[in-house]
Amino acid sequence: MQKKGHVLWNVLGVITVIICLFAFVLHFKNWTKTDATGFRVLSGFYLQEVPFSALDSVKLVPKIPGMVRLNGFSAMEKEKGIFREFKDSLTENKVYVYIDNLENQKIKIVHHDSLKLFINLKDSTETQQLFDLLSSKLVVEPN
Repeated sequence: MQKKGHVLWNVLGVITVIICLFAFVLHFKNWTKTDATGFRVLSGFYLQEVPFSALDSVKLVPKIPGMVRLNGFSAMEKEKGIFREFKDSLTENKVYVYIDNLENQKIKIVHHDSLKLFINLKDSTETQQLFDLLSSKLVVEPN
């Protein structure tokens, strides 16, 4: 005779594995989407929407500045989460980081006057294409 009392633990174990795999897939890469009005990036629980009309500056940088992680994670060449810059510890301006490859260049986006977002994609060519798209959407004000 077999015991049937451990079925609950087996089901909980399978559900836990499924949830962990789902979380891994969500954080595995940056899921980006652009439409006529703006740019959206999703990575796991972190979502940012940036309307093109709110873009202040877009530039490529070799590395991100030193910051304090408020929440998020680092794993191998990935860095994701919400940070605060060292030099500006008196204010609570958050910096959103979506880095899939620390070795490649990153796009620094400043929007809504002072909000910062750093992003790059696994492939440097895709990062360059995203940079070109965002740069083309930057509104240039006449003098």
